[in-house]
Amino acid sequence: MIHSLFLVNSSGDIFLEKHWKSVVSRSVCDYFFEAQERATEPENVPPVIPTPHHYLINVLRHKIFFVAVIQTEVPPLFVIEFLHRVVDTFQSSTGSTNVGEQLPTGQLSVVPWRRTGVKYTNNEAYFDVVEEIDAIIDKSGSTITAEIQGVIDACVKLTGMPDLTLSFMNPRLLDDVSFHPCVRFKRWEAERILSFIPPDGNFRLLSYHVSSQNLVAIPLYVKHNITFRENSSQGRFEMTLGPKQTMGKAVESVVVSSQLPRGVLNANLNASQGTYTFDPVTKLLSWDVGKINPQKLPSLKGSMSMQTGASKPDENPTFNIQCKIQQLAISGLKVNRLDMYGEKYKPFKGIKYMTKAGKFQVRT
Repeated sequence: MIHSLFLVNSSGDIFLEKHWKSVVSRSVCDYFFEAQERATEPENVPPVIPTPHHYLINVLRHKIFFVAVIQTEVPPLFVIEFLHRVVDTFQSSTGSTNVGEQLPTGQLSVVPWRRTGVKYTNNEAYFDVVEEIDAIIDKSGSTITAEIQGVIDACVKLTGMPDLTLSFMNPRLLDDVSFHPCVRFKRWEAERILSFIPPDGNFRLLSYHVSSQNLVAIPLYVKHNITFRENSSQGRFEMTLGPKQTMGKAVESVVVSSQLPRGVLNANLNASQGTYTFDPVTKLLSWDVGKINPQKLPSLKGSMSMQTGASKPDENPTFNIQCKIQQLAISGLKVNRLDMYGEKYKPFKGIKYMTKAGKFQVRT
């Protein structure tokens, strides 16, 4: 009958919860908190609060709300009677009418993912926005497919029980999102603001996916000319890389690899930047470019030795590219501000961005 039970104190903190079937997110209590705000007195909170997927049935005893989560329609008086019996059980076991004082709050955390009594000399909160772009570019330079997998990883070392809000310049980019349980989902739905009491230390705040091609910028371009001739012992290889839609940020750690056709015996190339290797056994060509200088674009040019009398390859090779761009989220996502409530000190705050190539393929 009852799926979950939450105990809420007079300050509006959930300090105890119990689940019988599966864990129901604390965000369901946001509906209760809204009703609590509308009520002029605690006694005026409606005893039954409907939500899109649950019913919240509550009683107020000794300045504590006992909030039961119900998934199906049941006679509310049965649930209310059960809640009163829960309170009576607490009273009989503690020997006091003040349940709030007798519960072992020193052993309980306000939230299950954060321990109590956290203290730091240096209070810091850092967030890393990391995006990985997967794309396929055809030989004309047009984008066939493109999507972004993104995460926001956090390292939070804050004293006490801080309550954080993180807002974005363009939150509508985040339309396919998976949150850490600490995030108040209803606040996100209503305002597109991340509101949460963070875990202590390192954790993943959210992950997201951007699949609309008009929102996915391609960070670099490839100019290429790969030619093979029928019954010829030579092939021509030319390739140049350049930055594209990077907002002036440098494209770094660039590595290009390609599986050349089986008929290629050797590659005699000249790299204007970086170094290349070619394995005549596996036919794998790898070019470690490094950082792209927009004023002097890196190129790899030369000839390929072919087997005598070999037929022209059926397909030209494809290039797989790895790269990194610091201080840029290629989707355009940008944090607007980070605020802290509930504590009086001023923490150090930092946001870093990085884009890297995932499965990034250029066809020739």
